[in-house]
Amino acid sequence: MRWLLALLCLSFATFSNASSPTLTAPNIDKVLVLKAAHQLQLISRGKTLKTYRISLGKQPKGPKLREGDQRTPEGLYWIDWRKTSDNYNLSLHISYPNSRDKALALKQGLAPGGMIMIHGTPIDEEYPEWYFTTLDWTNGCIAMKNSDIQELWGRVKDGTLIEIRP
Repeated sequence: MRWLLALLCLSFATFSNASSPTLTAPNIDKVLVLKAAHQLQLISRGKTLKTYRISLGKQPKGPKLREGDQRTPEGLYWIDWRKTSDNYNLSLHISYPNSRDKALALKQGLAPGGMIMIHGTPIDEEYPEWYFTTLDWTNGCIAMKNSDIQELWGRVKDGTLIEIRP
């Protein structure tokens, strides 16, 4: 009788894991942001798995040069930590500034800034979520619909490479 119970438990565990999307979902090894196209792509082994619409800083053209310029950085970074946010749902921190950004800002006598995140949109009764997805409104961060950032949160691990292109 015990062997029958063990077999039943083993069968249940095998079949329940086989249908789990987290076990079969490919690992995301890169996040690619295409600023001009307002797209964020999830990349696995060189293939684009999913593309999202994003909003950028209020001055979307050109790389971030200094604190307060309202531009989204360009270059290679890492998703290095995450947090929940009362204002913007969930947020993933981008490792800006990198050494190149710091050197460029220092050369010009400027502070490079920081706290660049991928985050959701405000939950605001006066302005519905669709309002934010149609314009560039952040101070330099990358913003997504709240449903999209929730999906990203579950699929992208800390330590994932993020490339931000013009």
